[in-house]
Amino acid sequence: MKTRTLGGAIAITIGGIIFLFAEVAFAQSPTVRVLASNGVQGALNEIIPQCERAIGHPLSVEFGTTATLKPRIESGEAFDFTVLTSEAIDALIKERKVAADSRANAARVGIGIGIRAGAAKPDVSTPEALKKALLNAKSITYAAAGASRPPTDKMLDRMGIADALKSKTLLLPGAEETTAAVRDGKAELLITLISEIASATGLELAGPLPKEFQTYIGFAAGVSPDARNSEAAKAAVKFLTGPKAAEAYKAKGMELVK
Repeated sequence: MKTRTLGGAIAITIGGIIFLFAEVAFAQSPTVRVLASNGVQGALNEIIPQCERAIGHPLSVEFGTTATLKPRIESGEAFDFTVLTSEAIDALIKERKVAADSRANAARVGIGIGIRAGAAKPDVSTPEALKKALLNAKSITYAAAGASRPPTDKMLDRMGIADALKSKTLLLPGAEETTAAVRDGKAELLITLISEIASATGLELAGPLPKEFQTYIGFAAGVSPDARNSEAAKAAVKFLTGPKAAEAYKAKGMELVK
């Protein structure tokens, strides 16, 4: 009995030492710097710990709108890999700011209407219902430079209500500000990517835009040609665009893109 107890204690001690060394080695591994769109923030936050364990490197992720991150990359800011709209990634590849052979599709997401959690849900299921909801809302917000801005402007123009909504529309920098405006009661409705609504605390989805107005925004990843941690970055992109990341994207209202 004593021998078994001693053996068990030794095994636990050895296991603890191995774990400690692994943790120290991980902490000393070079950090992989990531620039990523707000549209994938919720999903990435869920799977970053798994990704870090899989590649053996910590990730330092900075989120922002594609419209603000892309110019920073173009100006030469250092990064290891980036996750932006597919359109932006393709443009950066042409500019040789992202390695062409590193490109990988991640997911796509539609646009929806967000409301404060617990608020009455407006009917947005048809073009007529959505138009009524927008006109009846006391205030509306969406990002001035977000990926959903162009299709939102186009939709409001097609509805013929763009001018009518101007006086009650809050154009804010990005997802952090627009979701906070709804959560704090400064705006009644939010027009943005469904993934941003699903990821925001204190908000819920009233519904996706009707198919007549729906636009899907695709996201892709790519590695910098000048990445300091190129192999780790490639491994991270493979993980974050692979099957192990699928559930995290789906949980945030996104669809996988092959």
